Amino acid sequence: MQSITEIASRFAHFRERLDQIILGQDRVKRLAATSLLAGGHTLLEGVPGTGKTLLSLAMSRLLGCRFRRIQFTPDLMPADLLGANIFNQKTEEFAFRPGPLFTDILLADEINRTPPRTQAALLESMQENAVTVDGVRYEVSPVFTVFATQNPVEFEGTYPLPEAQRDRFLMKISIDFPDSGDEMRMLEAYAQGHRLHDEMVAALEPVITAQELFDARRTVARAVRVEPDIIRYIQELVAKTRGDEAVQIGAGPRASLALLESSRAAAALEGRDFITPDDVKSLVAPVLAHRVTLSPEAEMEGLALEDLLARIFDAVEVPR
Repeated sequence: MQSITEIASRFAHFRERLDQIILGQDRVKRLAATSLLAGGHTLLEGVPGTGKTLLSLAMSRLLGCRFRRIQFTPDLMPADLLGANIFNQKTEEFAFRPGPLFTDILLADEINRTPPRTQAALLESMQENAVTVDGVRYEVSPVFTVFATQNPVEFEGTYPLPEAQRDRFLMKISIDFPDSGDEMRMLEAYAQGHRLHDEMVAALEPVITAQELFDARRTVARAVRVEPDIIRYIQELVAKTRGDEAVQIGAGPRASLALLESSRAAAALEGRDFITPDDVKSLVAPVLAHRVTLSPEAEMEGLALEDLLARIFDAVEVPR
């Protein structure tokens, strides 16, 4: 069993290697590592060209796990993800041929460019680590993790993810444009012939194995303690989203669990075996934003979801 100190050290090395590929975007990388350690699935949203796919590819290379990438398109069918029963003429029997979903790390690229029926095919695997094909249940990897990328829903040719599927993602991380300094560093690297997308990603060596990732997740769940005041704090934060007049659909109990588990992972990455209010505070937006739906009136008034969450957060007393 790994100690919290060992986990923090291993993931610090993971971040150092990731920093060589993704220049800047420290908040995004910190949240992505937190979600990975917490055992959750991550939804990365940003306009084209902001490094969503590059981040997912780099993280997958640093994990000694099986990896598959699926480019979601309008004609993608559920069987293209799950697999299908194929008739074997030699044995005259049907045999199950697993789809790309049977892996450790799955990159679902541009997930909102495929129709809801195919999007929903991921639901069972994301929640229960299993899929059902023709009435037969098949287990997937115990460390099965989805990194999904999507363009903002206002873009042409996109399908909004159903609420039930958004709720299966531990976090939704918004990726903005890099600041001018980081963009200059990227341009200078390419001007010197260092192609971050190709050679440097291909040269990455795994720093965490699948077994180490599995053990680290179990250690965090058992070793990072949660004080009663923190539990109450998390519950009150999530409950506030259900009673606000500007909210049409508030965050459910799964959001409370997600905030708890991600706060545990955030504490472990700092080398601590206890959660602080600051851990919770830093994760409110990425954990809750995709689970809360504004009312039509609030949207017409131009209320931003981030401003609503900030207002809710300020209304809850922080435990000492």
